[in-house]
Amino acid sequence: MKFPYYFVFDIETVGFPIDHFDDAQQEYLLRGAQTDEDRAKKIREFSLAALTAKVVCIGIVVMEWQPDGAEARCVRQGALILDESLEPGRKKRIELAGGIVGSASDESTMLSAFWKMLAEYFDNACLVSFNGKEFDAPFLMLRSAACRVRPSKKIVDMNKSWDKVQKHIDLLKELTFNSYGANMSGAARKYNFDFYARSFGITSPKAEGVHGGNVAEFYAEGRTKEIAEYCMRDVHATWELYRYWREYLDFSE
Repeated sequence: MKFPYYFVFDIETVGFPIDHFDDAQQEYLLRGAQTDEDRAKKIREFSLAALTAKVVCIGIVVMEWQPDGAEARCVRQGALILDESLEPGRKKRIELAGGIVGSASDESTMLSAFWKMLAEYFDNACLVSFNGKEFDAPFLMLRSAACRVRPSKKIVDMNKSWDKVQKHIDLLKELTFNSYGANMSGAARKYNFDFYARSFGITSPKAEGVHGGNVAEFYAEGRTKEIAEYCMRDVHATWELYRYWREYLDFSE
């Protein structure tokens, strides 16, 4: 099924410090860590789970496919950026590279803004992501609940009914033919986004030196604008990867 709008999104997350949690939580989170290296590894992995991390940026691009089907145009784009110094509900405009506008706010306000924007397009849009079904979508829903924000839409479908209408195109699943969860090797093995982008001739969002591994460092240094610009490069590259997949590997009607 083809949709007039394509809602492309990506998130950046940062794990909480270990002292954010109470003693019982710390014991649970570090259980089994025998060495300082084991402990450090577990703490680094906090950024991968919604109850041990916060969202520091959400990048969004909304594309509209033209009636002739030949091209798509961007109808909306922007970054939602975490600024913990702002009072709840307050927003601050941030100018990003390429004329893109970012909106900084506290986490609850940022998540509420995401769900409001998604609701505007959801009924007539296909979601596009890279690993969004396994990471971004469930993270956003759980993190929203933790921040007392109710998602406007259910974007995690465990019954996989969306797959029948292609409501959410997760490019990692498409490029591994839905086999990456069980098969990490072979012809359809899993690669990271950077590898796919370079393999298909798409400019990698990491080309300017920022990547997911140093987001926590940048956030600690207050370099949120650079994180947002990286996140937006990621979203635009995701759209280019989608176009590539659609032209060469999409056999849906």
